[in-house]
Order: sequence, then C-alpha cells, then structure tokens
Amino acid sequence: MFSLILSVLVLSISGVMSPGPMFAVTVAKSYRSPWAGPRIALGHAIIEVPLILAIFFLQEKFVLPVVARVIISVLGGGMIIWMGIGMFRTRREVVERGKDLRYNAVTAGIIMSATNPFFLLWWATTGLMLVTQFSSYGVTGRIVFIFTHWICDLIWLSIVSVVIYKTKSLWGKQFQERVFILCSLLLLGFGVWFIVSGVKLVF
Repeated sequence: MFSLILSVLVLSISGVMSPGPMFAVTVAKSYRSPWAGPRIALGHAIIEVPLILAIFFLQEKFVLPVVARVIISVLGGGMIIWMGIGMFRTRREVVERGKDLRYNAVTAGIIMSATNPFFLLWWATTGLMLVTQFSSYGVTGRIVFIFTHWICDLIWLSIVSVVIYKTKSLWGKQFQERVFILCSLLLLGFGVWFIVSGVKLVF
C-alpha cells in the first residue's frame, strides 16, 4: 500500500498546487486571514468526501471488468501526464491578486469545488483510478485514502495562507516555479507508471 499512498500524496499535492480557482481564492482570502486555507480546505472536503464515498459505493455494486480497469488506468495516466505538462508550461505564471470575496472561506471552498469542471474531470479519471486501486484494502483503505488526500489539501492551503498573510509582498514566483517543476516531473513519472500498470493487466 505504501506505493499507492505515495502516489496519492504526489498527485494530491500536485493537483492542489496547480494554479486554479481554489488557489486564486486562497490567495485572495489569505490577505485578510491566515486561517483562510484551512477553512477553504474544509469547504472543499464537504464536496469531496461524499463524492469519494459515492465512488467507493458504486464500485462495490459494480465489479469493473479488466477492460474497464485498463481504460481507467490509461485515461488516468494520460490525465496525469497532461497535468504535468500543463504545470510545467504554466510554472512562470504569477497568480493575480483578487479582491476579497463577499462570502466566507468555507463557502468559497464549497463553491470552487462544486463549480470547477477540472475538479470533476480529475475525479472522473485520476481520482477514479486511485479509488479503484484502494478498493481492495476495504474500510482501512478508504479511510487512509480519504485522509491522505485531504491532508494534502489542508497542509498546502494552510501554508499558502500563512505565508501570504505574513509575507504578502514576498510571495514571488521563483519559489513556486521550482516546486512546480519538481511536481510536474513527478506527475509525468506517475502518469507513465499508471499507464504501464494498466496495460500489463491484459498481458
């Protein structure tokens, strides 16, 4: 299970670190409060945890044939590679500062999760692939998966909030770029690994 947990850590951290609606909202809210990150992560979990449980439940009722598992692995791996390439290409982009939103951070996390098509696409491909691999570990696997995935969101968004709140003007792109390069390379590696693992199922 260690390799699976490692893959969840890498993919989860890389996903939450990618420039997007949730990151932008976190940046905007963090100028007002260092607790914006944890609150946004909580709002994100309100949408995400039920979605994960629903995926696990559906998998119990419907046994995936080998062909479906291969397709999921290939699509998921392809999605990961696409994320890695996209992250590498956009590593130099600077997140623009936005105005503080009228609603609180928890609500912001809910809205950014529920209305983000990339979030749903991620769970339809990469997330589904990871859930499939954790299904064989029963209840323990589910708890480990949910906790591991969400703790990455919580830690990263909390770090962003504290850093931006305390050193607003010092949050530059140089540090982000280095981290993004590392994460993009890890994404490419895991993407290839998942594709190969899926293809091996038919040989």
